[in-house]
Amino acid sequence: MILKAKERGNAPQLAKYLMSMKDNEHVELHDLRGFVGDDLDSAFEEAEALAKGTKCQKHLFSISLNPPQDRQVDRHVFEAAIDKIERKLDLTDHQRAIVFHEKEGRRHAHAVWSRIDSDAMRAKNMAFFKQKLMDVSRDIYLENGWDMPKGMLDRSMRNPLNYSHEEWQQAKRAKQDPKLIKAAIQDAWKNSDNAEALKAALEEKGFFLAKGDRRSAVAIDVRGETFSLSRWSGVKAKDVRERLGKDADLPSVDQTKAQIASRMTDKLKSYLNDVDAGYRRASPAVEMKRQELITRHQQQRDEAKKRIQLREQREMAERAARLPKGFSGIWSRLTGKLSQIKQDNEFEALRAWQRDRAEKDALVHRQLDERQRLQTAINKMREDRAREVSEIRKEIAAYIAMKRGDVPSLDAAHKAREIAEDKARTKTRDDGQRERIRRERTRDRGFDRGPEF
Repeated sequence: MILKAKERGNAPQLAKYLMSMKDNEHVELHDLRGFVGDDLDSAFEEAEALAKGTKCQKHLFSISLNPPQDRQVDRHVFEAAIDKIERKLDLTDHQRAIVFHEKEGRRHAHAVWSRIDSDAMRAKNMAFFKQKLMDVSRDIYLENGWDMPKGMLDRSMRNPLNYSHEEWQQAKRAKQDPKLIKAAIQDAWKNSDNAEALKAALEEKGFFLAKGDRRSAVAIDVRGETFSLSRWSGVKAKDVRERLGKDADLPSVDQTKAQIASRMTDKLKSYLNDVDAGYRRASPAVEMKRQELITRHQQQRDEAKKRIQLREQREMAERAARLPKGFSGIWSRLTGKLSQIKQDNEFEALRAWQRDRAEKDALVHRQLDERQRLQTAINKMREDRAREVSEIRKEIAAYIAMKRGDVPSLDAAHKAREIAEDKARTKTRDDGQRERIRRERTRDRGFDRGPEF
């Protein structure tokens, strides 16, 4: 089921469009949830009134659900899909409307949610909703046994040897879905009529043909996992033999894994170059920003220094002007008033000095905070680069182990490395504990001997 979604405002216009008979043969308001009104116009007026209590302009989230062209889909399938969508997007407690449209013998649905959480009076953040809806869409196709559109299948099941560095990072974060693997192998089988076509179709999706046990054919992915071709394509072993030919010249599983490991190792090494190149491109920009920050901070300090000096000179002149001169000075000295004026001036000078120092410190603290934020970004960039390089090198090491035949697959190599790392951490911890116990026993024996004379 194809899902198209967008955030939008202008609720009256959307209500008019959804209930319009202009381009549709039948329109049905199927469900309203969470509204007081019982028609779409009044329901959307409520949603818009609620949104005015927030700053959200696009307060509605609208999705169209389009089944395959050749399928007549029951109402409960649409309802199950909409429930799955709102669980995925965390919209289960939000106001919702469902409208069915029928045109040219086909039915499709529209679901609209209010993004506003009425309790918190804030809009739901719909981050990454396109990727989440793509996952839901694939699940609906697989659950209903529909043929998945080429673009949807090929986007997720491609040969990693053709990935860019960014695509490889995304693929590592994604989980391998068995249903999607089966769909990919079945699609390759359906769209090929001979051995060469089947081999090419599988390789486009990241699988390589090999000769398994008992002369059966298997597909091996780039991680070294093995899949029975007949079982995963849903055909009989006899059909596989007929398509490949009796004397099919296929490499062994070990030979295929070694070939995959060699090619993936070269590909991963190119990713290391990509990481270094990206870091080198970013470094001059970061250094320029650092130099600009230093220059601006120095300029601010110079300006502050001049301003404080001018103010200090003006205030010193004002305090000096308060001291009486001539006969008044003599008289104020005799009466003790001069002493009071001097004392007031000294106290005011101290407060001015404290104020100036506080201003300087505040400026330095602000600049340090700004510099630390930049340094945090720089450190994160360095850490990200180091972590990415480490991950790629671990992946290369795993492929090398698979190529040597030390492990059957990439996942097994990673598991073996994790076990070795756990053992090393345990040994280090145990060694530390034994050392502490040894020191404590040595100290206790020294105390038992008593003082020496």
